[in-house]
Amino acid sequence: MPDSHHTLDLPVDLSAVPLALQWLETLAERQGWTPRATFGLTLSLDEALTNVVSYAFDQTSAPDNPAIIVSCRADGQRIELELRDNGRLYDPTAGDPPPLVACLDEAEVGGHGVRLMRHYLDTLAYRRQDGWNCLTLVMKIA
Repeated sequence: MPDSHHTLDLPVDLSAVPLALQWLETLAERQGWTPRATFGLTLSLDEALTNVVSYAFDQTSAPDNPAIIVSCRADGQRIELELRDNGRLYDPTAGDPPPLVACLDEAEVGGHGVRLMRHYLDTLAYRRQDGWNCLTLVMKIA
């Protein structure tokens, strides 16, 4: 598979999630990704993007031109998604997810999406660059 790179600009609201997932599933089908790769990347993007649209922007801290951009690069060896937003600084990879529990009554709210992403992805990395949150999700497919 030749190297391919695709980018999608998203609205800064909950409609971004289904738009991004449909876009990613279309790429997966077009490029022939395995069902496991498609599922893991779709689940991971869903978790990360839901957090961005839910928490990165509010009335008091929103930039003049709020933006969310997702890009995908695939080269036959790996698939790399990058989710970028210019919302408030937040590193989802900082800290450990809450402990696993024996029953739902003991479960804490929050942090479990990162655990799921780490399960499916080979790399989950965050950086802040020029006022942008940049979350990189990588899955090896070779």
